[in-house]
Amino acid sequence: MPSKAFDVIISGGRVIDPETGRDEVADVGIRGGGIVRIGRIPEADGTRLIDATGRVVCPGFIDLHAHGQCVAADWMQAFDGVTTTLELEVGVLPVGTWYERQEQVGRVLNYGASASWIFARKQVMAGIVPDPGRHPMEMMGEGADNRGGWSSDVAGARAVEEICSVIEAGLREGGIGIGIAHGYAPGAGIKEMTRVCELAARHAAPTFTHIANMANADPLSSEDSYVRIVGLAAATGARMHICHLNSTSLHDIARCRALIQHAQACGLPVTVEAYPYGTGSTVISASFFAALDFPDRTGSGYNSIELIHNGAHLKDRADLLSAREADPAALVAWHFLDIENEPAFQDLLDLSVLYPGGIIASDGMPWVEPDGAIYRGEEWPLPKRLSSHPRSAGTFTKFIGEYWRDRGRIALVDALAKCTVLPARLIESCLPGMKRKGRLQEGCDADILVFDPATIASRASFSDMTAPAAGVDALLVCGRPVLLGGRLDARARPGRPLRARGPAHA
Repeated sequence: MPSKAFDVIISGGRVIDPETGRDEVADVGIRGGGIVRIGRIPEADGTRLIDATGRVVCPGFIDLHAHGQCVAADWMQAFDGVTTTLELEVGVLPVGTWYERQEQVGRVLNYGASASWIFARKQVMAGIVPDPGRHPMEMMGEGADNRGGWSSDVAGARAVEEICSVIEAGLREGGIGIGIAHGYAPGAGIKEMTRVCELAARHAAPTFTHIANMANADPLSSEDSYVRIVGLAAATGARMHICHLNSTSLHDIARCRALIQHAQACGLPVTVEAYPYGTGSTVISASFFAALDFPDRTGSGYNSIELIHNGAHLKDRADLLSAREADPAALVAWHFLDIENEPAFQDLLDLSVLYPGGIIASDGMPWVEPDGAIYRGEEWPLPKRLSSHPRSAGTFTKFIGEYWRDRGRIALVDALAKCTVLPARLIESCLPGMKRKGRLQEGCDADILVFDPATIASRASFSDMTAPAAGVDALLVCGRPVLLGGRLDARARPGRPLRARGPAHA
């Protein structure tokens, strides 16, 4: 093939494909948004050349669990090596309208969302009709008064039928599986859960599940919730993907991990993800915070809960209830594993992050203003006044930099697989186009990351949340550069919608 046939050539980099194990110095030729050649490619006039000497060239990272879903969040994730960012745990409704609005705005990264079980529940039981113009995390705080018992009550037979009907409509509009944020509506009964999972199995649609209860002790422990997920997989045939194994297992990661591994050894379709932080993040209205025995059951005092927009730590339960009433959608950080002061907690976190065949996913949060409102602007660099969990800026770079380079806990090709081909395979059953992503092979999409192995790292912290990650030299989405020479092209909007069905089927 003559070299003039390429739009972009990435030359001289260490090309790694996690699926085939390819690991060699080579050039990558790109045309029309796809990878058309890997090998020795001579330079040609008129072709953009990216010199990757001394750099790793690999597939862009695929984040299954990203709540940001806007241009500003895309920019920060681009520096984290992400080329596809998906809202699958919470999901959205109405699915079709959400996709239409994203296309109107224009996105930097490839994007998509699941059909939301919890929003369907709110709609049917509480009459809260989701507005796709609002952010999913804002909708999580809607109805914090538990109107209609959407969070605490078992749904009747007719309500379950309606909930499933709303979800199925979302699947038909392109939802990538079903988001089951069960932890925010722990009152849902097993009859409802089996119906939802049977629906998922019929559509070959994975579920993305936040377990119902998080606690170190029975009854209603994390272990109990994981056993329920295993049972749902066995009883319905649904693929049950467990979100953030680290934060939902709390101090029982070792035991919960062992249970899931045994279930997988029995052939059950259960998968897991984790992020490399001992601090979680969610909305303050999450029901588990308000439990009367929250400190005893989780091993965390109320001072472990931090308001992200102002850095204030709660003092007691009265302080929690007051903050919930003032702004139920306020984002908080929950420091459930004090890694800095308890070395044993690092060992627990490692068990989840290094889970064999497990996926890395950020659970990245939106960026918020000092008053707690979600930021919707497009300023670059992001204003220093904005706040978010550091994982929103540096999950994947932190994982690669720490677990591979600094600590030597995992081989590079295996680390990259957790961020690329493994998440792609998880959703291929309902989204065949993912077979062209998460790989660096001829014929695959040109979603490509070029990074410096010596410097790749997260730089964000709770004292400097808007610091972009380091080490990403170039990032291409659908063959178009978003980052070159470590600099962002703030005008680039190459991101494409990824829909399981519907008019933009991928």
